[in-house]
Amino acid sequence: MASTRRIPMVAGNWKMNFDHLEATEFVRAFSKNLKRCHFDFNRCEVALFPSFTSIRSVQVMVESEHLRIRYGAQAVSVTSQGAFTGDVSADMLAHLGCSYVIVGHSERRKYHPEDDANIVDQVRAVLAAGMQPILCVGESLEERRKGIELEFAVGQVHDVTRDLSDGEASKLIIAYEPVWAIGTGMVATPQTAQDAAHAFRVDLAKSFGDHVAQTVRVLYGGSVSSKNCVELIEEPDVDGFLIGGAALDVDELTTICRKTIATTSSHDNS
Repeated sequence: MASTRRIPMVAGNWKMNFDHLEATEFVRAFSKNLKRCHFDFNRCEVALFPSFTSIRSVQVMVESEHLRIRYGAQAVSVTSQGAFTGDVSADMLAHLGCSYVIVGHSERRKYHPEDDANIVDQVRAVLAAGMQPILCVGESLEERRKGIELEFAVGQVHDVTRDLSDGEASKLIIAYEPVWAIGTGMVATPQTAQDAAHAFRVDLAKSFGDHVAQTVRVLYGGSVSSKNCVELIEEPDVDGFLIGGAALDVDELTTICRKTIATTSSHDNS
């Protein structure tokens, strides 16, 4: 990986799983696992994404135990305050110590739904609150069958970044999550993940220059496991993972973190 993206990221999206007690227990067990294997947080960033009701409990656990695990939210409102029942603002999340917010996840696009204009506003709200947005993009099986998967995914990124400044774009994290691979057990080949990540960088370079293109981290998500993470992270433009199902198993997530840091560290030393 380029020097500006040297530190990979392993992010666990818990989706609608774990109440606040289960979340606390997971963080406790996970941190013990990482400590036991002498995990070096300077060489790999680890972040968890609990549901809204568990963020405060995770915050207390992280702060009281002085853990280096970061955390964020799975969604955000585009508004800052007011009569918006059920919404949670970016400022509220920032005050809970969140570092990141997932934006545009395919499940949010499908079930709520969130359109491109709304996603742009979410990205701006997250950035304004001093956090980093993790922008999720990816094609469905239909786009893939048509052979337009890269065009589609790059278009999703471009629809957001075209309204951002250079500084704002450089703080973006892109998560390539082909919809056909989410929760299905199907996984993109390492070359597929690399092709998408590289295509994002080409588009970013055209819009903002090489510095931004080589600053933005690109994560892969979609049935990531300890069995396929090494071959995926070995690709030069893949900077880590946004993990769903495997992030609910503390030992599996630990193994993915350990293998990620071992693989990237061996590359740095070669």
